[in-house]
Amino acid sequence: MVETVYALTDVGKTYASNNVKALEGISLRLDRGSFSSVIGSSGCGKSTLLKIMAGLIPPSTGSVMLSDRPVTGPRRDIGMMFQQATLFPWRTTIENVVLPIEIRDGRTAARAAHDKAKGLLDLVGLKGFEKVYPNELSGGMAQRAAICRMLVTDPAVLLLDEPFSALDELSRDFMNMELQRICLDQQATAFLVTHSIPEAVILSDVVYVLAPRPGRIAEQVVIDLPRPRTLDMITTPKFGSLVERIRNRLEREGPL
Repeated sequence: MVETVYALTDVGKTYASNNVKALEGISLRLDRGSFSSVIGSSGCGKSTLLKIMAGLIPPSTGSVMLSDRPVTGPRRDIGMMFQQATLFPWRTTIENVVLPIEIRDGRTAARAAHDKAKGLLDLVGLKGFEKVYPNELSGGMAQRAAICRMLVTDPAVLLLDEPFSALDELSRDFMNMELQRICLDQQATAFLVTHSIPEAVILSDVVYVLAPRPGRIAEQVVIDLPRPRTLDMITTPKFGSLVERIRNRLEREGPL
């Protein structure tokens, strides 16, 4: 039975300071264990949508429900990952991973979570790097540590704001495959903001194409490729047709 974890219904956002309507009529559902992406031109409202989903700003209209409870502010069951790893340089890798627990429940609880954090670091290939400081980690390794920090609190949904955009192409491809593996292993529900059409297609079950201001869903594209996905799929006709479909829709709506 499919379980809906996150539901947005007719969500809109108008900024009172300048009366700009950023979003209008956004309705979507995230099922447990699914991976969804949103893609659109700069300024179309992707970041606003993610902030509303994270509880950082309220919608002007509509409802936002996570696990059958309204999202009215930041919550423990929402994990978020940004473009930069934002690890504190004076804390070791494992200390950075357990930081959300320390902030929420105190140092004793954070120390008790070290075994769980070690298991996550092992999952992402960072076993043996627990006591290393961020300046000794590569960009990809730092982002993997940030993934662990996001997962350590067992969030119901993962919100990802172009987490690998600062990496080189090879590292980004590797991290996308790592992200898929981790999400499948953890049965995580994920929602990604990206400017990359191939990235959206290789990772997602559904891609939401946003039309520009006010941001609204122009098309919902189901990605019916088998899992686990591999980079070899990028060269297949099926993958190419999905990329072309999304690109054509974006070109009709406006440039990325």
